[in-house]
Amino acid sequence: MVVIGSGFGGLFATRALRRAPVEVTLVAKTTHHLFQPLLYQVATGILAAGEIAPATRHILRHQRNARVLLGEVTNIDLEARTVTSAPANGTTVTPYDSLIVAAGAVPSYFGNDRFADHAPGMKTIDDALEMRGRIFEAFEQAELEPDPSLVQRWLTFVVVGAGPTGVEMAGQIAELAHRTLKGNFRNIDPSRSRIVLLDAAPSVLGSFGERLSGKATRELADIGVDVQLGMNVVDIDATGIDVLDGTGQRRRIESVCKMWAAGVSASPLGAQLAAASGAKLDRVGRVEVDPDCTLPGHPDVFVVGDLMALDDLPGVAQVAIQSAEHAADQIDRRLRGEEIGHRFHYKDKGSMATVSRFHAVASVGRLRLAGFPAWVMWLVVHLLYLVGFKNRLTTVLHWTHSFVGRGRAERVTTSQQVLARSALESTGRLSAAPPE
Repeated sequence: MVVIGSGFGGLFATRALRRAPVEVTLVAKTTHHLFQPLLYQVATGILAAGEIAPATRHILRHQRNARVLLGEVTNIDLEARTVTSAPANGTTVTPYDSLIVAAGAVPSYFGNDRFADHAPGMKTIDDALEMRGRIFEAFEQAELEPDPSLVQRWLTFVVVGAGPTGVEMAGQIAELAHRTLKGNFRNIDPSRSRIVLLDAAPSVLGSFGERLSGKATRELADIGVDVQLGMNVVDIDATGIDVLDGTGQRRRIESVCKMWAAGVSASPLGAQLAAASGAKLDRVGRVEVDPDCTLPGHPDVFVVGDLMALDDLPGVAQVAIQSAEHAADQIDRRLRGEEIGHRFHYKDKGSMATVSRFHAVASVGRLRLAGFPAWVMWLVVHLLYLVGFKNRLTTVLHWTHSFVGRGRAERVTTSQQVLARSALESTGRLSAAPPE
């Protein structure tokens, strides 16, 4: 069988089949498994990339029935039952008896893809490293800026999207500016930085409910984040962002460093599967699957995680993990001659988001927590899901250094990190579809 993607869906599906009588080929665009919820900490210098992105081959080294192939999947032939992938030096065609597609999602600019040039999303390690370069470079350029009227442009950071990623990113930029960089510069005062969090929605973290949304909004204000809601982004360029407010008035925010966290769309593989099978797509390009997570008309193909549209389930890690394990269980049952076609039932384990140092919000069942208790819960849960003892240990050390003290262990940036997107696009090597 073949698994596409090395994220939560792909990795957990592969591991769930470790005792099944199958040969598993995991095909992925990257060599690592990415713990996406902590990407913002790589972008703001708290964690190193390797701590949230261990090598997939290392994770699966003891699973003898699994192999890993590097390559971006370019075609799925449902009739021939083959997957075509494109590594750096050609193409690879891999046949399958069963297929699990966990190709994930990409940032959505709602038809304004040009915004990506000036406001990167946060879906890959490349995105996080580019964002880190942009953030720290902004402070450096502000220090060098001879025109006092332009300094604030460098010291204004705009995050578009007030969901968990946007809130966490804005909170950490505020911590960085107001705590970490204190006393590091001579010509500028980083604490005078302006951090703006924009969203067209009427509330921050709207899915958490009114009470937790209110607490998060107040905490963001306390740490110096300027929350602006009901704002529609109409243009982004190198030096600023244009928005329409609730009255329809157009305003401009001067800022060199912007980040996009306003929405996602499914991997382009979803459209390809739909065209080949006749399946429908939802409004963000996810494939509408049968209740057992299979592609309609193709019981040998499972679509899971962010690429799957079923029961209005959200695009979160737990959906990817549980749907992938369900697919693996159905395949194992088929091989044992047992009844298959069981409906996938998602068990909601709750949602969490950090707002600032020692402050988070958590919604778990009927439990609603905010502040330090929620932050401790967030800490424990994220450590449990990090793959590997070494990653957990070094993460704890870096968190102690950053949250108890003021340090950021990963402040190294290079021009290559910031310029890489344009360079890869010019050579055709930058794809729009990171793995699930």
